[in-house]
Amino acid sequence: MSDRDDKGRVATIFDVARLAGVSHQTVSRVLNDLPNVRPATRARVEQAIKQLRYVPSPAARALVTRRTRTLGLIVTGAPDYGPSSTALHFNEAARDARYSVITASMLETDAAVMRSAAELLVRQNVEAIVLIAAQRAALDALDGIELGVPLIAVASEDRGGMHRVWLDQYAGARLAVDHLVSLGHREIRHLGGPPNAMDAAERVRGWSAALAEHGLPAREPLLGDWTPGSGYVHGRVLARDAEMTAVFVSNDQMAIGVMHALAEAGLSVPDDVSIVGFDDIPEAAYVAPPLTTVRQDFDALGRAAMAGVLGVLGDDERLVPEPSVPDLIVRASTSAPSRDRVALTP
Repeated sequence: MSDRDDKGRVATIFDVARLAGVSHQTVSRVLNDLPNVRPATRARVEQAIKQLRYVPSPAARALVTRRTRTLGLIVTGAPDYGPSSTALHFNEAARDARYSVITASMLETDAAVMRSAAELLVRQNVEAIVLIAAQRAALDALDGIELGVPLIAVASEDRGGMHRVWLDQYAGARLAVDHLVSLGHREIRHLGGPPNAMDAAERVRGWSAALAEHGLPAREPLLGDWTPGSGYVHGRVLARDAEMTAVFVSNDQMAIGVMHALAEAGLSVPDDVSIVGFDDIPEAAYVAPPLTTVRQDFDALGRAAMAGVLGVLGDDERLVPEPSVPDLIVRASTSAPSRDRVALTP
């Protein structure tokens, strides 16, 4: 906590719970001076409150008795395949657990709008809020806010004051690069997503680390906007790169655009250039050639978010599940580099 406190961050009930090694419900019991709290546990909580200089809100005091079986869900950014699929499976998992969900969706991650949405959900008496955050700004907007209910973030980056579930984007990117290296590729380019996208940043990091581990150069990545059109524009640039024999693309939609641009330039996939995408969207298996990609289990991610909710609401100190690693799905868009392309590589 010290690094974040030094920056003036206001402590929340969840910070107190984490420092004391108890659930937020136990902290609320102590705040309300309720029975059934062991003296040693009460002392740890009181010490944590003192250490963090925590000032409880009325909502935090009431947290222990609030049971409405209603959850809030905030989904930010464009309706892309990953976040939309995660939200769908979270709703299914909530229904299976006999919870209802109130959803707030927004294209922009304006801080004031985000906070207003969260406060509106709290006024609807939700027991917890799940945030599906594509951009860093979504976490920034709610970081350190005392909502009085647990906040579970579906996000690639960690924030100390939030519970979190995520898929390991870094490990998935390494799988893609390791596959290309195993085929014999040595000049592997990367088309990444937007700079403010947390998943994209983790995939760049995994691509760069894997290349470094194999002693290969990491050229400056190109950055797109997740759309096929963006992939097509950058694919035309990549088509002029005579040294490149493979491209790891940060999502399947952009990979499809890259493949179209390479075909227009007279280059064959995979004979001249191998392509690996990310996500395994339904169309990936049916493009020509079928796309090698990194499959993310969005069903499991949505259900992990609900498991995290049940963990914090059920006084379960395990809190949230461990992250899962995506799977590499090998199809026909990757092969060993052709001798002609290898000959061009110094």
